[in-house]
Amino acid sequence: MQKLKSILMLALWLTSGSLLAQVGQQSVDAKEATILDVERERHTLQILANLAEKVIVSAADARPTDKYGFAPTDGEFKDVRTFGQMVKHLSATNSILAAAALGEEPAADAGDELGPEAVRTKGEILNYLKGSFAYLDKAIEAIGQKSTSVKSSPISLLKNTEATRMALVMESLVHAFDRYGQMVEYLRTNGVVPPASWP
Repeated sequence: MQKLKSILMLALWLTSGSLLAQVGQQSVDAKEATILDVERERHTLQILANLAEKVIVSAADARPTDKYGFAPTDGEFKDVRTFGQMVKHLSATNSILAAAALGEEPAADAGDELGPEAVRTKGEILNYLKGSFAYLDKAIEAIGQKSTSVKSSPISLLKNTEATRMALVMESLVHAFDRYGQMVEYLRTNGVVPPASWP
């Protein structure tokens, strides 16, 4: 977890502004500096998205098929999602926020963050998860493009005027890592060590 925190802090620092570009590249004109900033932001977000995809997909894959319907019942776990529903929720959120970042309508079957009803098996859920990260990658590549406007999303915490491509992608990654933490709890409750924790 410390590694994830360090990487997130690095990403936030790198995407927080153009201080380094202003100090280290004074000879570069403003347009070139802006292009370099956008490229650095895209690169940093791609690193984070790749990390998220790697740990989340490996955790979802490590979960035994017969445990995808598991939801904890001891303690304060009334009406929580099953493991499979949680992975579908994470995937649907990725897809909905990526669509907003791309100025597109989300897929109708994404539902209210629940994901498609037809996606039920472990294999189908894993494919849906991988597809959601591919869509998020597309949104990251679009950062800096002016030709397509960004749409607001009803599931986003960002107001219409606050929604930018980068902000929507970051919101999706923060949400994904939050759900990953829950996935880890579900895995460990059933005696499965998450692959990211393997020696």
